[in-house]
Parts: sequence; C-alpha cells; structure tokens
Amino acid sequence: MALKPNSTDTRTRSSIQIFIVVGLCCFFYILGAWQRSGFGKGDSIALEMTKHSADCSIVPTLNFETHHAGEVGNVDESEKPKSFEPCHPRYVDYTPCQDQSRAMTFPRDNMIYRERHCPREEEKLHCLVPAPNGYVTPFPWPKSRDYVPYANAPYKALTIEKAIQNWIQYEGNVFRFPGGGTQFPQGADKYIDQLAKVIPITNGMVRTALDTGCGVASWGAYLWSRNVIAMSFAPRDSHEAQVQFALERGVPAVIGVLGTIKMPYPSRAFDMAHCSRCLIPWGANDGMYMKEVDRVLRPGGYWVLSGPPINWRNNYRAWQRPKKELEEEQKKIEEVAKLLCWEKKHEKGEIAVWQKRVNDEACSGRQHNSQANFCKAEEANDVWYKKMDACLTPYPDVSNPEEVAGGKLKPFPERLYAVPPRVASGSVPGVSVETYQGDNEKWKKHVGAYKKINRLIDSGRYRNILDMNAGLGGFAAALDSPKLWVMNVMPTIAEKDTLGVIFERGLIGIYHDWCEAFSTYPRTYDLIHAHGLFSLYKDKCNLEDILLEMDRILRPEGAVIFRDEVDVLIKVKKITAGMRWDTKMVDHEDGPLVPEKILVAVKRYWVVGANSTSVQ
Repeated sequence: MALKPNSTDTRTRSSIQIFIVVGLCCFFYILGAWQRSGFGKGDSIALEMTKHSADCSIVPTLNFETHHAGEVGNVDESEKPKSFEPCHPRYVDYTPCQDQSRAMTFPRDNMIYRERHCPREEEKLHCLVPAPNGYVTPFPWPKSRDYVPYANAPYKALTIEKAIQNWIQYEGNVFRFPGGGTQFPQGADKYIDQLAKVIPITNGMVRTALDTGCGVASWGAYLWSRNVIAMSFAPRDSHEAQVQFALERGVPAVIGVLGTIKMPYPSRAFDMAHCSRCLIPWGANDGMYMKEVDRVLRPGGYWVLSGPPINWRNNYRAWQRPKKELEEEQKKIEEVAKLLCWEKKHEKGEIAVWQKRVNDEACSGRQHNSQANFCKAEEANDVWYKKMDACLTPYPDVSNPEEVAGGKLKPFPERLYAVPPRVASGSVPGVSVETYQGDNEKWKKHVGAYKKINRLIDSGRYRNILDMNAGLGGFAAALDSPKLWVMNVMPTIAEKDTLGVIFERGLIGIYHDWCEAFSTYPRTYDLIHAHGLFSLYKDKCNLEDILLEMDRILRPEGAVIFRDEVDVLIKVKKITAGMRWDTKMVDHEDGPLVPEKILVAVKRYWVVGANSTSVQ
C-alpha cells in the first residue's frame, strides 16, 4: 500500500522562510518549500530577496556587504566563472573511492577490493553528479526511519533477498522499513530490549556505538530513541544501496569494511560495538579484527556478537554449516577475547556479550603471554591508510585498580559539556580546560548567528549534517537536538587531533583527508558546515575538487555554511557560481570589521536530464 499525503504531514505542500537581514534593511531569504509526501520536486527552494515589515533587530550586526579591500582585489570580476556540466546519468550514485569497476581490479583477500581505492588525478570527474529523476526531499525524522521515497534509491533487490527478515518492503512509491534484521526479524526494538538486560543502555553511560556490517542500519535507527548514537558501516557490495538506504532514513552511516586498513576512528571511541551476523571472520588473522575493535572500544565498553557461531551446538542445523567448523570458529573467538582480557557477560540464544576491562590491572598475566604482541601506544590514533596489525592496544596507565584507564566519562547528556578526560589530562597539546570552555562559548555564539540566518536549522528540515573541520566538536554540541545528527570530520592534516575529544563528548566523527572523496553516497547531507577548511587546504589540493565533492554529497536544496577568511571565501564564491548554487556573503556576527566572514549557499534542485534549474 502506497503512503499517501495527509493534511498533517509536515512534508505536505508548505512554504518555509529563512530570514536573512541585509545590513540595516530587512530583506528575507525565502525558502519556498513545496514538499510532497513521497513524490514531487522536493523543496523547490526559490532564492528571492524581498522587503518585509518584520522586526529589523533579528540580526542587527549581519551585513552582506563586505568592508575589506582584499575582497575584490584578488579576483578578476570581469572573468566569467567556469561552468560545470552535469555528469553522465550513469554516475547518479557514483562513489569515487568505492567505485565498483575499480574495486574489481584489486585482490579479494581480506576484503582489499572493498576498501578505499580513489581515482587518480586524471581519472577524477569534473562535473556535477545529478539526482535521479523524481528525487524528493526525504521525509522528516522520525517518519524517515520507516519510509524512504522509492525515487531516491530505486533498488528493489533487498526487498526480495531479505523478504523474510523484514529488512525492507516496497509499497508503491516508497520503501518501508519494518525494523527487522537478519538476527531480529521481529524488530530491532525487541532485540535492543534483550541487550538492555545486560548492557546499561538506558542510563546514559552507553552513548556511542559502532555497528559493523550494518545492513540498512535498523539497529542504529532504533537506538536513537534511547539516546544512543550509532556509527554504522557496511561495504558497497552485492547488497546494493544498504548504506544509501541508511542515510536516506536519517541514520548515521558510512561505506566501510574491516579489511587490511585500520578503521578511521580514534582509540577508546565507542561505548559499545556490535555485529549482527555481519559475516566478519572474527577469529581469522590471529584475531586481528577483534583487536581492532578493542582499539576503538572504550575501557569498560561492550562487544555484542549475535549469529554464527554463537551457541553453535543448538543452531548448526538451522545455519546449514558443519559442527566442527562452527566449533573451531567460536573457539578462536573465545581465545582472542581471553587474550584481550574481555569478560564474557552473557550468552543466550544466538547473542553473546563481552565487556572490556576498565584498565590493565586485571590483565597483568598477558604481559608474559607469548601471543600478546603490543602495539606502540603512540600509534593508537595513527590510522589513515595505516595497515591493521594483530597487536594489542595498551591501556593508558592508572594509579589504582578501580580507576578507568583514560578517565571516566559522565553519563549523556551531561557528557556533552563536561570537560573530556583527554582535555583534563592535558593529552591534547595546546588544548587546556580554559581553551575547551572558551571554544564552547564561541560555538554557541556562532550557531546562534547561524540560526538567525537560516531559520530552518531548528525546524527538522536538516537531519543529516556534516562538519568538515570539526575541531573540538563545539558546532555539533551547540546544535544538539533529537531532530538531527552531525558527522564530525577530523581532517588528517589538522594541526591538532581532537577526534578523541569529540567522542568523549558523546558525539561521533571520522578521520578524513578532503583531497579525496568521502566514503558516502551522493546526496547524503542536508546541511554542510565548513569552518576554516579552505584556508587549511589552500596549498594542499585543488579547492575546486573539494567543492565538487561537497556538491556530490549535498542533497538538492541542501544548504552550506562556510566560515573563513574573506579572501578565501571570494575564491570559493567564484567557483560555486558555476555549480548551480546560490550564495550570499554575510559579515561575522561581531561586525563588518572582522576579517572572518560567512558564506551561505543553497544547492538548486535539478535532476538527470535537466538542462536548467527550473523545476518541472
């Protein structure tokens, strides 16, 4: 049965305005949002400046007119901007670093071919990736958890392949997600209830989770209502569009795989890690994948494994696998867990739960174990394109047996603004408690200004948000809301690695080098924030490539907020003039004499075959 619009549906035809104040005059930047349930042309945001008799004190210090000599001096205004053409329709779901044709040229051993393999410079596309015909703005959360417009990801294979497991169902113009999974066909909620009997999911101590081999990410989708945020990942493989479906649902996810390269997360990041029949050979390669999970698991954190080989004696017939093979598989997992000094807390049905010790005091015996090869402590966060090793990540030192290695965290949401242990201990050079607290106040002020520029930020219109240069996570913390989530990116060339601090705040993020494509599908994010990013990458790679990548991963009629030096933003503005974006420069909230400016942009709506920006 197709989902039909109704009068109370927030996506039903409506007009939403973003108020932008120009200097001392009251002008409005109107986003005419013509939203239709599961069909239509999306938000159809018309960029229109019109006088209005509203309260001119909304943003009294913002001024689109800049007041610095360098603004025009470095740009030849008479030169016509370069115009970027649409890519061929076959690139509608193009993922540059996980391209299927390129992947098949790499070895299949240890999933190497499913890892990141980015195009060489001469192979890069210099065009705009189109949206598919009929593309519409996704449903607002929480409806998006259960429904995705068919036109946005028109792939029916999983509705057949996973029919009895309740992953996904096709109903006319939408896909419906009943919340089932291979290990929880009765629904993720009931499955999470089972886990909550062992793991303290409800008291705020388990906030960040990692879902390896996530499918359509129903586990993460249903954890959200319990104030747990999951980072879900799966490869781009035969389960076409599984990560794309997750993102269309409004669930945090990236394309990824456990292969030969370390996961792009810092050590001690997650309160819980999870595998539900994820097909990862946990006992293989001397337990290398379990050791990598141990690296990113916080002391005291939990690892959940459900499905084969757990309780193989009772399930081998249903799994149609030899008893001896399953027995050996579980034996290896148990041996590695013992080496890691994990404590088994639960095994019932097809679910097993282990807990990582809070420190190394209870594991002193492994120092003399010939199989306990320890990694270098200083390399625990050195992960970008670094080979995964079958070594044990050492705990930080403690002064007594009860102390939590690396520091004990507050429950969430108190955790969001409490001083993170890595800051309190001085583990991040140049970041003191005072620096951290000052950064929080600064970002509260900045985000307050953003909300005056763009009134949609708090409306639920923007669910998936990307911060391309996240710093200490102040932007995401100031935005914190059940309506949205932020992917905090730590550029690999950043002066300070603060991604561990971001996770200690109960937020999620990932390492990435913006000279390459991001590990996601086109049209992933509703809102992108880029603070100081183009100054950071000014001499590192082509700014045009970064902007084209932003266009690829931004939804039609999505918004971008750039915050940078005025000279840099003028260059950015010139490039975007040929990208079917509409932009406006805004003064810093402290006034026109501040050299840092804000550039706001909206990507126009257009789809495959559209030669103009007009919506038909």
